[in-house]
Formats: sequence, C-alpha cells, structure tokens
Amino acid sequence: MLPASVPLPGFSAPSVGFEQPFEMLHACHERVRRSLDLLRRVRAHVVRHGHDAASRSAAADVLRYFDLAGPLHHQDEELHVFPVLEDHPQAAVRAAVAELRADHRRMEAQWARLRQVLLRWQGDPAAALPTPEDDALIDEFIAGYQRHIPLEETLAYPAARPRFDTEALARIGNEMADRRRTGGR
Repeated sequence: MLPASVPLPGFSAPSVGFEQPFEMLHACHERVRRSLDLLRRVRAHVVRHGHDAASRSAAADVLRYFDLAGPLHHQDEELHVFPVLEDHPQAAVRAAVAELRADHRRMEAQWARLRQVLLRWQGDPAAALPTPEDDALIDEFIAGYQRHIPLEETLAYPAARPRFDTEALARIGNEMADRRRTGGR
C-alpha cells in the first residue's frame, strides 16, 4: 500500500546546483529512478487495492515528473552533452550518442501513451485496473530507462565532461537553470 504521504519525486534528492551541470544530470537520473519506482508502486497498489486517494496522488506525482522535469533533462543532454560527442574519436561513443538520441524519441512516444493511462488513474476513482497492454507499456518504459541511464553515466557523461572548461560549464549550467525558469522555451 502506498503511504498517504508519498514524497514528490526528487525533493529529497542530494543537493546539487546548476553550477555543477554534470552532477545535476546525475541527480536528475536519481529522480528518474525514484519516479519509476513510484510508478511501480502505484501499479502494485492499484492491482491490490484499486484506485484511491493515495494512488491518484502518486499518479499525479509521476505525471508531474515526466511531463515537466523529464523533458527538460532530455533537452539538457540533447543541447549540451550529445553535440560535443558527435566528433568523438571513439566509435563506441559516437554510436552511444546515436542510441541515446533514439532512446529519447522512443521514451517520448512511450510517455505519450503511458501518460494517458496515468491521467485515467489520477482522475477516475472507478478507473479500470491495469490492462495487459498497460502493464507492458509500464514495463517497457521502465526497462528503457534502466538501459539508457547506465549508458549515459558510464560512457556519454565521462566522455563529454573533459570537453568543457570552467567557463563552458558555467554557461551550460546557466542555460539549464534558465530552461527551468522558462519552462523549456
């Protein structure tokens, strides 16, 4: 059963600021993991107990994260990390960037479908239990991130980080913060 006070994803994450953009990207991954865990718990709760105030609140939290923070995180990577790796001397890094970009498109498409499921769960106490299609979509979404995050953390970020000097890190950190103030515009 979900506790009545399900924490909002990311609010208890380690404190890191945009002046450390790569550390912020790692912290975002922790928030993704927490949000995916909350998604798992929502599904389990709904299967066991049906839809109630706790499941609707948790569904709203997952929606909020992947509607707002998730796209901004992908945008940060697309604008700042991936471009500096396009000419990387290692073919494995260049291939990883292509794969990571394709992952982003796939995750965005999956989220568009999964979002509809969560909106139903959030808004309708009489909503149906997860269908086999809902379960498959949730599993695919979670598995996609479980493959994606390690590739970024072990290959893309370490390859990109040395390509930025202090001034460039400050610039991209400011741009990341500005995107959050303006909603990604």
